[in-house]
Amino acid sequence: MRQPIHVTDEVAAALRTGRAVVALESTLITHGLPPPVNIETALAMEAGVRESGAVPATIAILGGKITVGLTRAEIERLASQPAGSVRKCSRRDLPIAVARGEDAATTVAGTMIVAHLTGIRVFATGGIGGVHRGAPFDVSADLLELGRTPVAVVCSGAKSILDLPLTLEVLETQGVPVVGLGTDTLPAFYARSSGLPVDVTVQTPAEVAAIIAAAHRLAAQHGILVTVPVPDKDALPAKQMEDAIRRATEEAAAQNIHGKAVTPFLLGRVAELTGGASRRANVALLVNNARVAGEIAVALGGKK
Repeated sequence: MRQPIHVTDEVAAALRTGRAVVALESTLITHGLPPPVNIETALAMEAGVRESGAVPATIAILGGKITVGLTRAEIERLASQPAGSVRKCSRRDLPIAVARGEDAATTVAGTMIVAHLTGIRVFATGGIGGVHRGAPFDVSADLLELGRTPVAVVCSGAKSILDLPLTLEVLETQGVPVVGLGTDTLPAFYARSSGLPVDVTVQTPAEVAAIIAAAHRLAAQHGILVTVPVPDKDALPAKQMEDAIRRATEEAAAQNIHGKAVTPFLLGRVAELTGGASRRANVALLVNNARVAGEIAVALGGKK
């Protein structure tokens, strides 16, 4: 990773002066949401970060250059690429995309790596990857990255299409604390609760910032998972979601869909089965998490 990283002037100035910065991933633009919702959501997340008093830094690889702080034109450029033409970039993919001069969108793991290299300590996303249902050896690189990269990830838990109990087991093995902001259970992405306990419950962004600061003082080499439930008005009933997820999972198995194709298929099919309600919840939690991450980053600015 000796390839120079391009940091926009605004983000560089914020980092230099100690102003709060929040990293944002780019796979939602290329893989997570359809146009024009992908562009609208990416821009709304940036706006949410700014409303909190922090600077957004959407991360991607453009023409082989790792870029921290995309412009609107660059977000629209990524969104306009044909489906399947932009690499989904995790840890293993970063050197490939850089060496080949590709456009690539960073996953949770990929964004964490670049954020850490740049000095950004807080990152907002929708949901992390995890352990796939019925495939306990299919473990997302996001979980391993959380175990070795000291960045706080603000999310609504793991995507509920995954095996949430096993996902928590892997996080525990990796030494990753799971913090519930305003919740004592792990959010289930579209639903507000999975019923599974978090490691600690806090009520304010300042309390989250205190935990992040303590980890930094202890030179912890792991991330912190900060979980925030989807806004109540946008949440879906847990049973409705579970029924849709189970049906979509069965269809994926019947069609022999596997590997990187599983998650996009499941998310798309669940959206169809819920009449678009799951997608609306997805957008709502993404924007809310970005705003909350901004509040945490601002609070962290006053702590050593």
